[in-house]
Amino acid sequence: MSQLQFKIAAKSESATRTIVKARNFELIIDEPESLGGTDSGPNPVEYELAALSGCLNVMGHLIAKEMGFTLRGIEMEIEGDLDPGKFSGVSMKERAGYKDIRVVIKPDADADEATLKKWLEAVESRCPVSDNLSHATPVELKVGK
Repeated sequence: MSQLQFKIAAKSESATRTIVKARNFELIIDEPESLGGTDSGPNPVEYELAALSGCLNVMGHLIAKEMGFTLRGIEMEIEGDLDPGKFSGVSMKERAGYKDIRVVIKPDADADEATLKKWLEAVESRCPVSDNLSHATPVELKVGK
């Protein structure tokens, strides 16, 4: 299979609000009022958790089908902790991103515990978003004209 490439276009509407175009979709990214935004959409790190949930869902269903068991649905609780010091410019001691992310996956499935353990290991190892969060991915920023 050849490589897939995904692309978005983004434009700031204010210091906290960004409009993102992804294919035929428009996403609004904003900060909550407590962080200076207008709370008109999830903030960037909430989208990161949302992207993880979407990827785990897709991979969970795909792998359940491959393993031959019925997966009727998945519920997830995902949370992460980050230190605002670096992104707010107060302290450079901690990293800017999540220090850790915790995921509880509740599959509605016809599978025993051993099968679900193997399923979860495969989901985690094959999910592109989990992979990007767990391993360093080169990111190149440059100023365009």
